[in-house]
Amino acid sequence: MTAVPKTTKFSRILTNQTTAFIRNLYLCPLLVALLVPTQVFATAQASIPSISTISRLAIAAVEEKIEAPEKAKIQITPQSLDTRVNLPNCYPPIKAEIASNRAIRRNNTVKISCNSPDLSYPWQIFLSVKVDIMYPVVVAKSTMGPGDLLSGSDVAIEYIEQASLRGHQFEFVEDVVGARLKRRVVPGQPIFANQLCIICKGDSVSIYARSENFQIKTVGEALHDGNVGDKIRIKNSHSHKNLDARVTGVGQVEVRM
Repeated sequence: MTAVPKTTKFSRILTNQTTAFIRNLYLCPLLVALLVPTQVFATAQASIPSISTISRLAIAAVEEKIEAPEKAKIQITPQSLDTRVNLPNCYPPIKAEIASNRAIRRNNTVKISCNSPDLSYPWQIFLSVKVDIMYPVVVAKSTMGPGDLLSGSDVAIEYIEQASLRGHQFEFVEDVVGARLKRRVVPGQPIFANQLCIICKGDSVSIYARSENFQIKTVGEALHDGNVGDKIRIKNSHSHKNLDARVTGVGQVEVRM
């Protein structure tokens, strides 16, 4: 016959305490996981964002995504919100994101959103944000017409919005000094390559033929208009032969040996 251990009052108390300890060991992490988010959310301070805050968030969202050369100047202008607009309380953080996946353009839409204790759904508002990307280019300082020669005092460097730059413009004043206008320009207007000629038809030109060991120079006449890098026809004044030459500067062309 097998002996049955006798259960005492003390052993029952000890067993109950052990069971309770094990139960608490497993339940405590679960309770912490459930309670902490609620406590954090409850202690977050909701406040009404200012219009300036919303504007700054919209600008930051565009700045994060925009791409432009270092020489460019960027101007970001969010739409002006009516000061009478009724903004809700917002829990932080307030989110700002571009409303589409396309690249930044001149006109963009930014979505501002947040969770609000005043609403049963996320609050959001859409802002139009204008982006001007401006480049330094040569512009006219005064009104000039066809045939006028450009000097350093006739032009200046100004930042012009890229939408207005349709053609080959110039970055340096030196690139146009000595050129002759073919079209009328007005103050502040960008000067494009098709509006002038570094060498114009009928101009007297210096013709260079170069090699590693020597250089030959003669004179001739331009038979076509051309800018730096263009190939034009010229006439050698000594041989009276027509040649193809590349424009290298004001009054200068180069022919192949």
